[in-house]
Amino acid sequence: MGDNMAWCTAKRGQVWFIFTALLLLLIFSGPVAESVGAEPLAAFNGQSGMLRISGGTAHIPVLKEVAGLVMQAHPGIQIALSGGGSGAGIKQVGEGLVDIGNSGRKPTDNEIKKYGLVLNCWAYDGVVIVVHPDNPVKALSRAQLQDIFRGRLTNWQQVGGADKAIAVFTRDEGSGTRKVFSKKALMEKEITNKSLVVASNGAMKAAVSHNPGAIGYVSLGYLDESVAPVALDGVEPSLANVQNGEYTVVRGLYSNTRGEARGLSKSFIDFLFSPAGREIISRNGLIPASR
Repeated sequence: MGDNMAWCTAKRGQVWFIFTALLLLLIFSGPVAESVGAEPLAAFNGQSGMLRISGGTAHIPVLKEVAGLVMQAHPGIQIALSGGGSGAGIKQVGEGLVDIGNSGRKPTDNEIKKYGLVLNCWAYDGVVIVVHPDNPVKALSRAQLQDIFRGRLTNWQQVGGADKAIAVFTRDEGSGTRKVFSKKALMEKEITNKSLVVASNGAMKAAVSHNPGAIGYVSLGYLDESVAPVALDGVEPSLANVQNGEYTVVRGLYSNTRGEARGLSKSFIDFLFSPAGREIISRNGLIPASR
């Protein structure tokens, strides 16, 4: 996967599932995936208690599925899985509020040193520009994209679309998805203060799918028919193009721990690197990372 992946170093599971995309709690119970058999989950044998995970929302579809399998096989284990963004995940694991802190960006050297973080990068993900499915604009140059997000282009007619105002959606400052998008797609150009801020990948997808004039960006794993992906400089944001390095708005997905992972944290992270975990990652539109 070339230079786009070189910066991502790899390392490393129920569900009574608690998910927060903003600060809203949703209780989930019951199976979420087909059984993978006893052997891949054997590392959880004899363990019980609560595993707390928070942070980046791009991770949630995979972690939700893994959590469901683990809790179904081991009823004595519970997992609290919450969103909040990459910054929250790093801060909360660093302060001991959770056991695993997810981030859609690599923690900074200062964060690693301050909190004694161990980085576990288990997948690669593309950050994809999305519009409403009815929008005829399905390709933009990088310059056009930057001008849209800077507020210099304000009508879709200016880029070959309909005479409709452009509604720019972005993520909050603590979002790892935003940081990667800003760095690799916008080249650190400013985002207009007229943009509308949403709190998660799921919220972004919902916002764009309900607004015919919208443009935003989501994790590749969140793509479905409710939004339409936009090619950037002629390159489609596909899994294949992320793998071959042609699509460059790419990042690692990290599940970080304070110090080396132990107990439930270690078993959960180890599962993500197992053949069963890698299959779940691939099924959710991401590229499994190797240790």
